[in-house]
Amino acid sequence: MTETIASGPAGSAHVDDQPRPGRWLALAVLVLAVLLVGVDATVLGLATPFLSEDLRPSGTQLLWIGDIYSFVIAGLLVSMGSLGDRVGRKKLLLIGSVGFGAMSVLAAYASSAEMMIAARALQGVAGATLMPATLALIRNLFHDPRERSLAIGIWGAMASAGMAVGPVLGGFLLGHFWWGSVFLINLPVMALLVAVGAKVIPESRNPDPGPWDIPSVGLSLVGIVAVVYAVKEAAVEGYRWDIAVAAVLGVLALIWFVRRQLTLPSPLLNMKLFAHRGFSGAVLADLLTILGLSGLVFFLSQFLQMVQQRSPLNAGLVELPAAIGAVGAGLAAGWVARKLSVRIVVAGGLAVVGLALVGCTTLHADTGTAALCFILFIVGVGAGFSFTVTADVILSNVPKEEAGAASAVSETAYELGAALGIALLGSIVTSIYRGFPTPGGVSEPAADAARESLGGAVETAGQLPGGQGGALLRAAQDSFVDGVDVAAGVGAAVLLAAAGAAWFLLRGQELGSGPADADTAAFATGGQEPRGTGPAERP
Repeated sequence: MTETIASGPAGSAHVDDQPRPGRWLALAVLVLAVLLVGVDATVLGLATPFLSEDLRPSGTQLLWIGDIYSFVIAGLLVSMGSLGDRVGRKKLLLIGSVGFGAMSVLAAYASSAEMMIAARALQGVAGATLMPATLALIRNLFHDPRERSLAIGIWGAMASAGMAVGPVLGGFLLGHFWWGSVFLINLPVMALLVAVGAKVIPESRNPDPGPWDIPSVGLSLVGIVAVVYAVKEAAVEGYRWDIAVAAVLGVLALIWFVRRQLTLPSPLLNMKLFAHRGFSGAVLADLLTILGLSGLVFFLSQFLQMVQQRSPLNAGLVELPAAIGAVGAGLAAGWVARKLSVRIVVAGGLAVVGLALVGCTTLHADTGTAALCFILFIVGVGAGFSFTVTADVILSNVPKEEAGAASAVSETAYELGAALGIALLGSIVTSIYRGFPTPGGVSEPAADAARESLGGAVETAGQLPGGQGGALLRAAQDSFVDGVDVAAGVGAAVLLAAAGAAWFLLRGQELGSGPADADTAAFATGGQEPRGTGPAERP
């Protein structure tokens, strides 16, 4: 069932704005993909100590395992979102779901660090089809802005629920099975999504999309991956000529990409969308928020398991309050934003997360469970409010025909922020960690092996005599905690800066109170700011 849109220019396209039957059932299927992505993101952190012991990755390889998925998905999201607008969002979602399941099997049975990195990269290719397609389909399923706000809240809540289910389910699996089992839990969810989604999700696409520009796809991928790679390598290794070449190549590719989009009659991404302050402000807020959070979150599971010596299941339960807070905040975000304002909810949420991260700067091996749960709950509440409202703002300011590409911009900001956060904050943790002094009696080769990663320190300490092993492990743990504390402080500064930017850029922005697709389409194609400052200010 393809969306009924009359032929003609995007600005004159007509979509039946009557409520679509079965839209809530279709939403229930769509959020399965979001649930899957949330689960997959969190179980990897829990599995990291087991990966370290089995695959024995170097410190750099461990970072690549953590962020290669984000690198690839960030480079392909805009291309895949635009492809969904052209070939059909439902079709791309189902194909991507099958591919994601297949790559999960490959990751589960990886026999080396290199194979795991490759599997995660291929998961990124498949994953790039999932999130933009789900948001774009919500944009086309729900024409009433209030219903759409609730649907986006449910979408965000399920992403948070996946983050909640992931650590608990992953902790149970890691306590009873080998680490590959955390990837195999994707398969039943994927099977259900494909089987039911094929019947209940309506197809939608742009009726007059123009060709899919392959050179733009290549420029987007090369530009984003090269820039993020350069940032990551410079943070870890310092400045070298090859890193500088990658950075220059990436920047030139992105400049070329933007210039090409401005001249194409049917661009991969309509750059005029960024002329709207609400759209660009919401995208920037998402990027900075994830950048500030992701590096800390990546190392939190290692802190809980290898510093505080918690079991995987116990570590998952400690992380649960963050997702609970995000679920509740996500469901209430639309209502609260209409009662207060968009910028109060977004900027306030980000400020709350920043202040919570300030509390993380005092983490130590003896930090109690109650304190950790409280801090993570506050982080979840603030992030739930912010992410849900920014997603609503982004979708409210684009025409239905370009929902896939615009949704992909939102997800690109998320994934790019995650990759940069892991690269930058993770590199801070790694550089501080590697500086711990060699305890007396421990040989330099053993200390060097321990400095590769905290997992390597645990393994090396187990091979040394009791006193030496204990001293080496304590030195490594103390140094790791010092790195996490500094990274939390940097993350807090980024979040507070993001709150300030959101307060300025989202000034006057409101969530829609009635259909506004004609105005947003005219704005997107003509490049003119709509009357007023947000969809709610138009009749």
